[in-house]
Amino acid sequence: MISFIKPFFAAIAIIMFLKVTGTLISVSEFANTAVLKSGIINATPGKESDPREPFDYNFNIKTLTGDVIDFNQYKGKVLFINLWATWCGPCRVEMPSIQKLYDGLDHDKIQFIMLSLDRDDAVNKINMYAAKNNFTFPIYTSSGSLPTQFQVPSIPTTFIIDLSGNIVSKKVGTTNFNTNKFKKYLEDLAVQ
Repeated sequence: MISFIKPFFAAIAIIMFLKVTGTLISVSEFANTAVLKSGIINATPGKESDPREPFDYNFNIKTLTGDVIDFNQYKGKVLFINLWATWCGPCRVEMPSIQKLYDGLDHDKIQFIMLSLDRDDAVNKINMYAAKNNFTFPIYTSSGSLPTQFQVPSIPTTFIIDLSGNIVSKKVGTTNFNTNKFKKYLEDLAVQ
């Protein structure tokens, strides 16, 4: 019994050490990056929600400068909504692929909403993280309560909303969105 308990407590001690020193995020980010580069977690268009669930636009978000935006202004647009946080290793892994996707699309036709779930007092941290990584996609934070559709089991989670206001795709977990197939999927949604 002692031979079983010893490695168990050693593993817990290592995990606690990594968490306390802040390196646990880096270890998670490194492991997820390796998986992302393998191509096995590429976004797969065609796995739409069935039936298509209407999206609830009745909430507000904030820019990083504090301006409140009524989400209803996005009705009638194709939306790429990503729920993430600076402290989330898997989120940090997929961000470069989202930036590349963002760079290759028409922002008038497809709106990106990178919704940080960091605490309200973390705006400086979010800004520093975005600047350090040269992220140019629009980043927002919540302003009040979010719709129940955003009550997800984990982050990152990405929603794709079509022109009619339906959730056509929901992806939980790290994903490589920067594929030709996924780009075409979004572009096709924008012309329907």
